[in-house]
Amino acid sequence: MTTAGSPRRLSPARLRLGVNIDHVATIRNARGGAHPDPVRAAQIVAACGGDGITAHLREDRRHIRDEDLARIQAATKLPLNLEMAATEEMLAIALRHRPHAACIVPERREERTTEGGLDAAGQHNRLAPIVARLTDAGIRVSLFIAPEPRQIEAAMMLRAPVVELHTGEYAHACQDAGGGEQVAVELRRIADMAALAAKEGIEPHAGHGLTYDNVQPIAAIPQLAELNIGHYLIGEAIFTGLEHAVRHMRELMDDAR
Repeated sequence: MTTAGSPRRLSPARLRLGVNIDHVATIRNARGGAHPDPVRAAQIVAACGGDGITAHLREDRRHIRDEDLARIQAATKLPLNLEMAATEEMLAIALRHRPHAACIVPERREERTTEGGLDAAGQHNRLAPIVARLTDAGIRVSLFIAPEPRQIEAAMMLRAPVVELHTGEYAHACQDAGGGEQVAVELRRIADMAALAAKEGIEPHAGHGLTYDNVQPIAAIPQLAELNIGHYLIGEAIFTGLEHAVRHMRELMDDAR
């Protein structure tokens, strides 16, 4: 609501929702066989308001498998965002499949999920040729980074057109019953780095640990163009169905804007 003499706030652009379907494949792989099929999940996401599909092909193939990538691309017109480690093996796979986007993430075999942002500042020489080869192939490169100025600067030096800001610390703070002050600190960090990235011509995205309960303050950050959410939506889908889970997240994001 505006007051007399205050500028009218323009409505921000629609915030895109990318849905990570890795954990559909995790459930499939727990027993082997072909069910549940992550391709079917991608088709449901496309039918109920999702804007993109995210899939992380890990070194140990614990969820998404190589053959899933081509099947997902053939089954839906939604853009595929391939999360990948900065390795020659993953680079070759990305160049073969030519996804819409490739998000470079840190990866440790023993981790359950991605535990933090990529140190783009400390790994410039390792990342530069990978970013260049992906870019030359027409693949939009994203760097999954902590919301820190030095990482934004590194993304600029690497000429990455997109950064995805790691929201894990914010999500952890939201789970802490007495973490209100820390929630505000983490939210400000994300908002400031989204604004800095946008100012420097980099499109800011965000993701990790986002839920129905904590997504709206993040979704309200006007510079953010996309949120990538996976584990929570697949978990909710067990109880309410994937279509309902995606639609409800979409509604919360739209209401925040």
